Amino acid sequence: MRFFLASHNKGKRDEVARILAPLGVELVIPEDIDKPYIPPEETGTTFAENAMIKARHGCEWSGLPAIADDSGLCVDALGGAPGVHTARYGGEDLPYHEKMSLLVSELRDVPTEKRGAAYVCSIACVFPDGRTVTAEGTCRGVIGYGESGDGGFGFDPIFYIGGVSMASLTDAQKDAISHRGAALAKFAEKLSEASQ
Repeated sequence: MRFFLASHNKGKRDEVARILAPLGVELVIPEDIDKPYIPPEETGTTFAENAMIKARHGCEWSGLPAIADDSGLCVDALGGAPGVHTARYGGEDLPYHEKMSLLVSELRDVPTEKRGAAYVCSIACVFPDGRTVTAEGTCRGVIGYGESGDGGFGFDPIFYIGGVSMASLTDAQKDAISHRGAALAKFAEKLSEASQ
């Protein structure tokens, strides 16, 4: 089965490909298609709405069933921010190392027991015939006081679970507990049913 993945994010692509491989899913990314891909404006107020916007656009653009996700970090002490604005936190072009420094500095006076946070991932798939499949996953943790680990991407180096940063986990460990891993596991089950 060939699906278009509506993302330029290599880390995200690798995770999705790894988790959906047992279903025989072949992912096509924008760079595999010989025409310019301009992502849609993410105007949704929830991760689920943005994932669906991207999946619908990807399906129309590619002519293939399209998978898209929208995910982000929701920090308790910041009232759930940055939430759907995670990728734009601190500025669209700000490198993630600086985004993490900004977040850690915003929480400098917040004690450990109040540094709770959740990674959230919503996944949507739109088929050319109009069918849709959706799933969502969440991973709870805390925001650390500094970066640790050299794996993962995004805010993984400052997102800790059980005293270990998400960036310190192996791919298999991360897939087993991450928000995207949880969402993709549910999604894979629903996709398998929808494809029968």
